[in-house]
Amino acid sequence: MKNSSLITPEISNRILSAQRIWLFLDYDGTLADFAPNPDIIIQDRELIQLLKQLSSYSKMRLSIISGRRLNHILKLIPIANIDHAGSYGIEIRLRNGKSINRMDLSILRPIIDRIKPLWSGLIEGQNGYYLEDKGWTLAIHARRAAPGNIEKTLSNARSIASTIAPDKYFKILGGYKFIEIAPLKADKANSTKYLLDQFSVPNQLPIFMGDDDKDEAAFSVIYSAGGLPILISKKPRQSKALIRLNSPADTRRWLIELMNLIA
Repeated sequence: MKNSSLITPEISNRILSAQRIWLFLDYDGTLADFAPNPDIIIQDRELIQLLKQLSSYSKMRLSIISGRRLNHILKLIPIANIDHAGSYGIEIRLRNGKSINRMDLSILRPIIDRIKPLWSGLIEGQNGYYLEDKGWTLAIHARRAAPGNIEKTLSNARSIASTIAPDKYFKILGGYKFIEIAPLKADKANSTKYLLDQFSVPNQLPIFMGDDDKDEAAFSVIYSAGGLPILISKKPRQSKALIRLNSPADTRRWLIELMNLIA
């Protein structure tokens, strides 16, 4: 009979021989399907219970690292003994309760406040656009917009942000029908490296599970640290990941297999 396990014997051996497993987990598109808009918070009790069980093992450290703002992640995954990193890791709540802001919001926010009304005016009256203010970052989502003028609208948004936001503080992130102005350290690769540099232990296996280009940037960091980058994508694509899973449902299956392996 065909073995339906998602974890191969080779990976099983790496997991079993490691002193600690450090899971870095994206949320949307990785642990859960995308919400209709990014400000919707719907707790998934089954997911919370799974992550709570995983975090209870002494061999395990969990870090949720998401593009969502930190207070959203804290509400979505209300588990005390894990790290919560929001806005791509620029705002972090460690599992010991300590809060870390990796840049000075009092410098950044006035610049975002200059951009916000201009971006709002740019999409006003156009159906399918959504302006998301995360506090640290500002984003326009256009997944539900009619295709005719998306490229022009996002290009104009980029021009506005480029004119106002200084390069020494900010960068502009793109994506599928998406643009975001974000602080330089709002970066999953940078934030993952920061956490690894601060809290690594000997003989650990870091694992990063993510689905998009922001997660892709962290895969190289994990690979360089001797870890396991895992892409969540229905379709094969060029990636630095060593493993591909099809969906958030497969992510959960993989995590359950992981838990059973270390139990």
